[in-house]
Amino acid sequence: MATPELDEAFRQEWPRILAAVIRFTGSLELAEDAVQEAFARAAASRERELLINPAAWVTTVAKRIAIDIVRRDARLRERLPLLVNEEPALAEQSPGGDDRLGLLFVTCTPDLAPETRLALALRFVCGVRTEHIADAMLVTHTALSARLTRAKRQIEREGIRFAPLEELSLENRLTDVLGTVHLLYTIGHTSLEGEQLDSTSITTTAIELARGLRLILPDDRETAGLLALLLLTDARSRGRVDTSGELVTLEHADRRAWNLREISEGLDLAAIALPGGGQFALEAGIAGLHSQAMEWRLTDWPSICALYDRLIERWPSPSAIVARIVARSFLPGGEVGSLAELDALESELGGAAARTAIAARADILRRLGRTRDAREAYVRVRSHERNGPVRDYFGRRIDELDV
Repeated sequence: MATPELDEAFRQEWPRILAAVIRFTGSLELAEDAVQEAFARAAASRERELLINPAAWVTTVAKRIAIDIVRRDARLRERLPLLVNEEPALAEQSPGGDDRLGLLFVTCTPDLAPETRLALALRFVCGVRTEHIADAMLVTHTALSARLTRAKRQIEREGIRFAPLEELSLENRLTDVLGTVHLLYTIGHTSLEGEQLDSTSITTTAIELARGLRLILPDDRETAGLLALLLLTDARSRGRVDTSGELVTLEHADRRAWNLREISEGLDLAAIALPGGGQFALEAGIAGLHSQAMEWRLTDWPSICALYDRLIERWPSPSAIVARIVARSFLPGGEVGSLAELDALESELGGAAARTAIAARADILRRLGRTRDAREAYVRVRSHERNGPVRDYFGRRIDELDV
């Protein structure tokens, strides 16, 4: 019978359990089948050990199920000859003390296309739902599901085995791993649907992984930049809602609620990272400038725009381009030029970047006093928004314009 403890274990621990079983079996597909079967057995079990530690019970059972599957399947016996002689045991701890972190590196295998590696890591290592990954990667749910299915089939067909971490060159896979952790935080920072603004369990996981990466690669500037970016963003999270729990913009945020300890740590890491000029280092620099401005009017927009210029030279993504346009709109007399840039860019955008651009356009139109056009833009972006608090924010803007 399912219990709240088991439900919580599935929600919180599924990625850790799957990671441990993949390391044990060397096979993503085998591990996924074994873990799903173990959770199904857990739902019907009344064993005392399950109630005491659901995650440990499921992990042990999943490993035994994997052994049984291999013993029954001649094809798997040929591919995984060592597993049939092993008994379930604690997996050798990954660098950084986090089994998920080690698995991130082995999931980002060069045998798969970069976008497929990213999707695999988010789905099977971090436990992000397929539809959320699809939205973040600007593809349809159906297309991403098909991509994951093809990847698993390729892994099985070609016998791609998840090698022990010590056999891998971490630096060759670091870019994908950093990108995965960053996207994971982004997905948690503003939930793509539902009535919660964010998911602190996801953002906490991303920061844990970033800290682990920093322990493994203490001299890598981009790793420092990623951790700096996440900390500086997280430090401002408490100021994203007002006393009534409603979403507010950075302009109206209560900056007294910001986490000064995270800001201090993030600024120190950003200073280490910025000379490297990498994507996350530059984004951390931008976040640092926002975090240092204890009043909206003190925001250093010229420096922020300069960092965006450097960022787009290195990483010309739709989200970065839209963010630079928004930043430019706060320069003296910048609204009209930024509005023209957004209008010219609109047909090239999709997914979350398109929604951000429409929201930015609505805000610029409001600031220019073009009330009717601003209202139409807010109505448009609200119709596409699936996050409840963000949708409510757009609704309040519409109500204000109706007065």
